[in-house]
Amino acid sequence: MINLRRVYRRAEEHTAAFAAGLFGLLVFLIALQTIFSPSLVLAGVIVCSILVLTAVRPHWTLGVLAVYLPFESLILKFTPDEVYVFARYFPETLIYVVAAVVLWGIFSGKKPWRSTRFDLPMALLLLSLGASALVNLVDPTIAILGLRQILRFILVFFLVVQMAPSKRFVMNLTWVMLGIVIFQSGLGILQSLVGERLDAFLLPSDVRTLGAIILTEGVQQFWDPGSRVFATLGRYDRLGNFLYIFLLIATGMIFTEKVYKKHPWLVWIFVAAVPTLILTYSRSSWFAFLLGFLFIGLMMKKDPRVLAGLTAFVVFLVLALGASGLNVSLITETPGQSLSERFYESFSYARWRGEYYGLGRVFWYVHTPRDVVAASPVLGFGPGQFGGGAVSALHNTSVYESLGLPYGVFGTEGFIDNNWFSLWGEGGTLGLGLYLWLYIAIFLYAIRVARTHHDAYTRALALGVCAMLIGVAFNAFTSTIFEIRTSGYYLWLYAGLLYALASRGKHGVV
Repeated sequence: MINLRRVYRRAEEHTAAFAAGLFGLLVFLIALQTIFSPSLVLAGVIVCSILVLTAVRPHWTLGVLAVYLPFESLILKFTPDEVYVFARYFPETLIYVVAAVVLWGIFSGKKPWRSTRFDLPMALLLLSLGASALVNLVDPTIAILGLRQILRFILVFFLVVQMAPSKRFVMNLTWVMLGIVIFQSGLGILQSLVGERLDAFLLPSDVRTLGAIILTEGVQQFWDPGSRVFATLGRYDRLGNFLYIFLLIATGMIFTEKVYKKHPWLVWIFVAAVPTLILTYSRSSWFAFLLGFLFIGLMMKKDPRVLAGLTAFVVFLVLALGASGLNVSLITETPGQSLSERFYESFSYARWRGEYYGLGRVFWYVHTPRDVVAASPVLGFGPGQFGGGAVSALHNTSVYESLGLPYGVFGTEGFIDNNWFSLWGEGGTLGLGLYLWLYIAIFLYAIRVARTHHDAYTRALALGVCAMLIGVAFNAFTSTIFEIRTSGYYLWLYAGLLYALASRGKHGVV
């Protein structure tokens, strides 16, 4: 028989011990504030809390990062200078901490190593990029930062594969992220109504530096205030990328009958997010979403409603163009540009010509293969040397000067707004080919899972990952999307989560 008096006494003792410990911690933190600033103390508490979480539940840390990243731009805007470097790089550092925890579990024998068909292309990609850095005698600091820029989010995929989180974790994280999509969409619509005042509050315009290294470039609002929404993601194209990535995951769920029947509310995500996606005025996001949606609806599900909708949409565009009298070949970007003009401008010869002579991305479509790749076709010029974010942050002009080329887009930015060609210039044809091998292998795996897996949620996620890979592959011709936290991170995270779900219960090479 349970002794209730003894149970009560022990609970009382534990409560007293907990209260005493909490009181001691508060006294200690107050004492620290007499030596350090409150912001430093708060940063220390956050670091300790997350490190403890990482040691106990490393996959939860990746989930916390997924929730944090859409709000990072706004949080950093109001972060004091004394902790800015910590706040800027601690989220990425957590990925490496998670890697250390996972490796420790494997080497200590607590967890088995999970081999996959993707290990070989990844290993060869690492060797290729390392060989490129050695052959080109790239400064070690530049090479490490360049490798970091290329590989940091791919690492997330392999970490998730090793941790193999549960289906419950994957689905809970997905519901939370779709909730964030609804929040960002609502904020974006509010931003379009309020206009410039809300823009000024949300826009991270300040440049933050550490010596000669640019930590955060700041966002220059080159568009009309209130004309393009960006919510808490800092730029309209980043909001567009974030929205279409999760809209495609939601699309996979809607086209999976068992999932949609259980969660019919998923349609409201489209009601909220599609108008906001349009209001971003991010054409690359529009087309990426359209390509992914059509892939699911036409290629995978062969849904006649999607074909009818596409036909009606094309007819509408042709009729609207005829009625408007627009000369598409002459359209260029102007202040107060309408949605239709923004759309048709994508096909404008005048715009393409202006981007070429204005040293925009069209210039680099021509000169990367003609000048950069031709000068070093096999191994490229090495990580951190051409076209990407590391080149821009380090202001590394060496390759551009040696080839007599302008320093990235507009001759001043360092990056070339084309992730595929940046990889081509840095890793050469060999490096780009190995990256494509890994990328396409994951895509083909996702297709197989979407067609054959027994679990409806896993099939739905596989459809979303397939569409996401297509959308991001397109986007990579128009931006550095693989390097952007609010897009590249989710691409590789969800590819890893899909593998974790699809291979559950299996061992060895899958």
